[in-house]
Amino acid sequence: MSNERAHRWLLCSPCMSLVIALWLFVGVPYLQSEQPKAREFEVKAAYLYNFARFVEWPDDGNGNRDGNGSLEICVLGADPFGQTLDATVAGQTVGGKNVAVKRISKPQDVGPCRIVYISSPEEWHLKDVLAALDKARVLTVSDIPRFSERGGMIGFVLDGNRVRFDVNLASAQGAGLTLRSELLKVATNVRKHPGDM
Repeated sequence: MSNERAHRWLLCSPCMSLVIALWLFVGVPYLQSEQPKAREFEVKAAYLYNFARFVEWPDDGNGNRDGNGSLEICVLGADPFGQTLDATVAGQTVGGKNVAVKRISKPQDVGPCRIVYISSPEEWHLKDVLAALDKARVLTVSDIPRFSERGGMIGFVLDGNRVRFDVNLASAQGAGLTLRSELLKVATNVRKHPGDM
């Protein structure tokens, strides 16, 4: 099965198997296409959707876990995905919630977001962004260099021609999030304590 066909099956199959999901987490090669940057963001979009399946958010104080309504994946700042992320999550659900994409321009707009992808141009004030999101109980993800070392929760890294990711478990736990062991097992590095990595 080609990578593209397997990737499409992974997103469309109503009963996705954990084994296939983990295959994606191990790192899908992306540099084989004519437009490697576009392919890279297709893989990152698929990761964002799949991360939602391996994270548990704390309840909202009213006994509701993961918020109400849809599960929103938000892009903070300039959007490198174009329509790729929207197409990836179209018609998808996680835990019975429809997955939606929202673009926001500042951390204060996070509202019902469950996952926030922080775009690279936001690096100049990353410390302030992460501080603003600290109590928001959102999964922070980015491809900003050393993102997980700088306090972000999941940082995309390139390993040859594969997109992989590092995890800052201490940051996720500090926000009340639970990252399932299946996700941690396939991370390139897991920072369990502030001084790790």
